[in-house]
Amino acid sequence: MTTPETEGAQKRESVFHRLYTGTGAFDIIGKRSRWYIALGLLVLLCIGAIGFKGFNLGIDFEGGTKISVPAVGAQGPIETDAVQSAFSEAIGHPAETVQVVGAGANQSIQVRSSSLTVDQVMEAKQEIFNQVQPLDGTGKPSQQVLSDSAVSGTWGGEITTQALLALGVFLVLVTIFLAFYFEKWMAVAALAALLHDVVVTAGIYSLVGFEVTPSTVIGLLTILGFSLYDTVVVFDKVKENTRGLLSMTRRTYPEAANLAVNQTLMRSINTSVIALLPVLGLLVVGAGLLGVGVLRDLALVQLVGMITGVVSSIYLATPLLVDLKMSESKYRSHAKKVEQRRAKAAAREAGEDVPEEPKRPVPAGATTRQQPAARPAGKAARPSGKRRR
Repeated sequence: MTTPETEGAQKRESVFHRLYTGTGAFDIIGKRSRWYIALGLLVLLCIGAIGFKGFNLGIDFEGGTKISVPAVGAQGPIETDAVQSAFSEAIGHPAETVQVVGAGANQSIQVRSSSLTVDQVMEAKQEIFNQVQPLDGTGKPSQQVLSDSAVSGTWGGEITTQALLALGVFLVLVTIFLAFYFEKWMAVAALAALLHDVVVTAGIYSLVGFEVTPSTVIGLLTILGFSLYDTVVVFDKVKENTRGLLSMTRRTYPEAANLAVNQTLMRSINTSVIALLPVLGLLVVGAGLLGVGVLRDLALVQLVGMITGVVSSIYLATPLLVDLKMSESKYRSHAKKVEQRRAKAAAREAGEDVPEEPKRPVPAGATTRQQPAARPAGKAARPSGKRRR
């Protein structure tokens, strides 16, 4: 007698077994309408966040002044509110952002504001030092540990322009490659998945409020290759499964595509997990322990982009390809033939009489094999063997 626990374990084993073997047990293509709805709502949410909330652009894009303060003072750990209060008293208005960056000995508090004059920077540093008393490496209060830097927004704008130019060239080359190596509908579906990844990654950054830096832009470009790689792997299997499909009535195009997704599903999961491990290492070790802000920005965008890339290659690119292919009449008629064959096979198994298909008429002028003429009655056939001399 099986218990609910053993039944659940058997069910889980069955799911993992089907996932490993890739026999087409997961109906991903058949349920593509729900994937369209879910991913469509996600894209609309991200577009709305970008339009209404915008991005938290870093100082490299907007320009301004940045003051760095050690996170430890004479009275213990320094609070961001105390730094904000000191800055407001010195300048007359609060800073745009005051946040803790790094970890451990590399932890500091960064104050970002609009562009300040040299005198304003000196007043702000003096007031911050008077209120929080930051310590130097020897454990003594020192104003020398306060550092400042002025950044122009021109550099960030140039990086953005170059990144958009690179993105445009990349999309054109990818379209040409996919159209020649695969076909036009695969190129369209792959580009749709690629644009989905860019919009979702940017929208998540807008929703969460991550700071957008030049490292973020560079990381966004790197995820495009990963997303395209996973899509091409699935499409290559689809191409293999659908070779000569119209000449057979074994399965329809959606069924062959669904089988290809199942056959590559385990590979996509393994590839994604292996690729995410070094990214998590950058995020945890580089940003969390070492406090390197550049690594944090690069790892965050790669983490978000890789996850969305895997999801889009499975739940968007291939289902969209199926809908585009089924818009052609030859694939729709082929699907009807497959359904008719299956209906007749089911009727035969049920014991029903299935009328035979009428034979095709012989075209006029076609040569057929001549049947031997009937022999006259009473005339025996000549026995086989050697002719008697």
